[in-house]
Amino acid sequence: MITVNSISKAYSRKIAVDINKLHIARGEMLGLVGNNGAGKTTFFRLLLDLVKADRGEILSKEKNVSNSEDWKSYTASYLDDGFLISYLTPEEYFYFIGKLNNRSKADVDEFLKTFEAFFDGSILQSGKYIRDLSKGNQFKVGITSCLLQHPQIIILDEPFANLDPSSQIRLKNMLKDEHEKNCTTIIISSHDLNHITDVCTRILLMEKGIIIKDMQAASDTLRELEEYFQVSTNTISPSATN
Repeated sequence: MITVNSISKAYSRKIAVDINKLHIARGEMLGLVGNNGAGKTTFFRLLLDLVKADRGEILSKEKNVSNSEDWKSYTASYLDDGFLISYLTPEEYFYFIGKLNNRSKADVDEFLKTFEAFFDGSILQSGKYIRDLSKGNQFKVGITSCLLQHPQIIILDEPFANLDPSSQIRLKNMLKDEHEKNCTTIIISSHDLNHITDVCTRILLMEKGIIIKDMQAASDTLRELEEYFQVSTNTISPSATN
């Protein structure tokens, strides 16, 4: 479904992403892990044509995302609050997204009823603009708007980071349910190794823009990742932390 061919992006001559070959099949639940600066967000921005690669190409359904608009009709994403319209209320924003996807207000209202537990009474009818919501609630709006679109591909950057434990658990169940019901391709990044190994069936480990491990999730994957990052932490020199 998505193919990456020799993609590279650098900022001020520092490599942010350098991936020779990668294929993501339809219906995969793919997790991206790595320390800060590993290149995860830059890779997502390349997937969404938000930044231009220095070389290489990314194909979605065999069409270059830089040269075609087709992929936008079946791709939904939330990376940060820049994806929202801050001066709208959550309801106004959901209706706007619904209208873009040919969904009536009644249809949107019916859809939102299934998110009552996830919203926990703090999103709808709050009288707040999106800009006045907490960071966690902004994430809830962004994630829900992705699901509202019934996309074939969902891309989420650190979706668990600003959520409380109950919401994290609900989100994991929502993503699993979306995948199982619609065979949706879901690509997420996370610093939480427990969540990402629980949700994803395939995990990419990035370091300095390079995918250094590509693994199918198994019973020992969490331990393997924890051991990797433990070693990574231990190799940091004392001067680097001062």
